[in-house]
Amino acid sequence: MTETPHKSGYVAIIGKPNAGKSTLMNRILGSKISITTHKAQTTRHQIVGIYSDDDTQVVFLDTPGVITPKYELQKAMMSTVGRARTDSDLILFIMDPTDSHPTDEVIELLKSIQKPILLVVNKIDTLDRAVAGIKAKSVEDRLRVHSTHFVSALNGDGINELMQSIRALLLPGPPFYPKEDLSEHPVRFFVSELIREQLFLRFHEEIPYSCSVEVISYEEDQDIDRISANIIVNRKSQKGMLIGKGGKAIKDLGIRSRESIEAFIGKQVFLDLHVKVREKWREKENWVKNLGY
Repeated sequence: MTETPHKSGYVAIIGKPNAGKSTLMNRILGSKISITTHKAQTTRHQIVGIYSDDDTQVVFLDTPGVITPKYELQKAMMSTVGRARTDSDLILFIMDPTDSHPTDEVIELLKSIQKPILLVVNKIDTLDRAVAGIKAKSVEDRLRVHSTHFVSALNGDGINELMQSIRALLLPGPPFYPKEDLSEHPVRFFVSELIREQLFLRFHEEIPYSCSVEVISYEEDQDIDRISANIIVNRKSQKGMLIGKGGKAIKDLGIRSRESIEAFIGKQVFLDLHVKVREKWREKENWVKNLGY
């Protein structure tokens, strides 16, 4: 009896903002490693998620939503989409069939790619299957698609079938990472992302989009990890909003962030948060680079 060869490969998840890219990756991995909120453009970095079983390893590249960039931060975000396009063995083009705006920018981005493209029609738990089929057909008519999959990243419908199709397209090869790894990012990265997620959940309008989080120090102790982090804002007026009356807003943000970090690392955390103003940091290339984008 011939043994099944081990397969491995890189899979890029590409789509418009809020199509459900991060939710899909978290669902496949069975663990939350990419922050998700109901707001568009929550993901800024290319998040690497690693799925492993006995005979497969799939390295997923969760990318920021495809947009036309307006400032330096967004340009940096779009360059990560370009890298994922180049680095991957196949592409998952995820679309939200309830979105009334066309996916033209994504289709144009993918047209020149000579790699298998799997069309993933998400959110089928919220839409009639026939309507979703019509939306999928409009993409299939314009793009060379290897196969189409109807899924709900939120409740897991269709995910097993999607994984079977991915597995079938991968080439034989050894694992790239230890099988127990879920990501290549260090814990500090996830800490800053979890604080940023709370900014999106607790503040409105432009504030979360104007903030970046910098972990200044991370000290591990046996019983408790001590973390100090700065929240970088774009304008002085935003600092006051983040701190709030009598420091209430920053205290609340700190409590929620700490709970979220503790759930992620499985350990008690002391979190010290400060707000720093870096005027118009999003428009300045050196600041965007300094903050890790």
